[in-house]
Amino acid sequence: MQPTLFDIDENYTAESISKPKTYKGIYAFHKYWGKKPIESLDYFIENCTNKKDIVLDPFLGSGLISKEAHNLGRRFLGIDINPFSIEHTLFLLSLPKAEDYKKAINSIKKNIFPKISETYVMENSDIATHFLWNKDELQEVWTKSNNSRRKVQLKPSDFDLNKIKSFKNYSVRNIQKGTFFENARINSMENMTIYDLFTKRALYNIDLILDEINKFSGDLKRSLQLTLTSSSGQMSNMVFAITSRGKTKNQQSEKVEVGSWVIGLWRPDLHFEINVWNCFENKANKLYKALLEQDSSQVSCKTTISDFYEEQADVGIVKGNSKNELRKIPSESVKLIITDPPHSDRIPYLELSEMWNCLLNKKSEFSEEIVVSNAKSRKKNKDGYLKDMREILSEASRILTKDGYLLLYFNAKDKDSWNFFDSIEKQNSLVYLGYFPMEYSANSVLQDNRKGAMKSDYVLVFNHSRTEQILGIFNKINGWTSNKPFKEVKNA
Repeated sequence: MQPTLFDIDENYTAESISKPKTYKGIYAFHKYWGKKPIESLDYFIENCTNKKDIVLDPFLGSGLISKEAHNLGRRFLGIDINPFSIEHTLFLLSLPKAEDYKKAINSIKKNIFPKISETYVMENSDIATHFLWNKDELQEVWTKSNNSRRKVQLKPSDFDLNKIKSFKNYSVRNIQKGTFFENARINSMENMTIYDLFTKRALYNIDLILDEINKFSGDLKRSLQLTLTSSSGQMSNMVFAITSRGKTKNQQSEKVEVGSWVIGLWRPDLHFEINVWNCFENKANKLYKALLEQDSSQVSCKTTISDFYEEQADVGIVKGNSKNELRKIPSESVKLIITDPPHSDRIPYLELSEMWNCLLNKKSEFSEEIVVSNAKSRKKNKDGYLKDMREILSEASRILTKDGYLLLYFNAKDKDSWNFFDSIEKQNSLVYLGYFPMEYSANSVLQDNRKGAMKSDYVLVFNHSRTEQILGIFNKINGWTSNKPFKEVKNA
């Protein structure tokens, strides 16, 4: 059995759920939206299931629960429509050896570092680290002074401008151009392509990295691909420049500082282009350190529902529409369904993941996603979403064992998005037990910086019957109540 994220000897209690820790190590390596606190996942897996019971997550997301369930000796079945989710989950379940990973990074560096450096070389032969842009106009070129971490900021020379022009006609070789939609919620535009998110020089260098990654195979190749997607935000045109720091305290500075990729597809006018290799190597170093703290794991994962059941597999990771895949699961075979479904229109997961899927060269099936999207051309409205959610909950009722549990991490700002809730007990044999508020382990700019944004989810608990023994698992949790959470939600 592999070690869990935190102390292997730590048993999560009801009290620990109220004070979730921030993600670290392997789980902090890659950004994703809606990661749920590990304390609650482990507590419910340990208290609601036994060894070899099946734990199901029909909306896999980042896949953290797959690793935790497997570590605790449960069989796990996960489903997601997002190619990135599948790849990241498989990465967590089958980690490469730290030394093999380090050897691969060193090999890649040896083969392409001089080529990438040449694209950033300055007239004085220094290698540039950052380029400050205002829209399409280059403002400054930054480099590090010799034997120092101090940045030197210079006005661009004709040499710098000509270097950039040399990539004007570059066309990507290993990267999909992607599918993007007009969606103000995430600052995306219709007809946007990968060329809008990166400079052509950055794409040229990303292609060089992908050429090397494609020489590898299996779990090691996947870990290198995810190193690239994890660092891609800082390689993009979406790294904003911080200006006027201290303005609110009347200590305004004229200094321009490097910001970061704010999750979404916002391309600020004043932004940085950062040396691609530096971004990649920084992430590689972090992953290497995380791998040193983990035992390498090789988990055999089945990719279909039928194979998972017929071969009594420990893990099944299935790419597909949850509504369709759940119909293939035998009745009364799953002990615990624990999932974080799309919360109405809060986060369009697949649209946000498209940059990563382009780099992974994976096609996204947008028509299959269960979500409400502000992108009108997708025609993903609330009525369709609620219909899909009702069908999924009906299937959940069917496949749960008589003593099984359904736990939904959910929230929405309007009552309409909760309409599926009242139909659960009317249409199915599930009984609502109660809920408790779930604080996030890590904040999300996308979720938290909007007017009326929510700071926590609700964990909704259902079962086929209500007994004192069952409730004993939950009523120890801070904030637990048998009320219905949407009574606190205002009408839209």
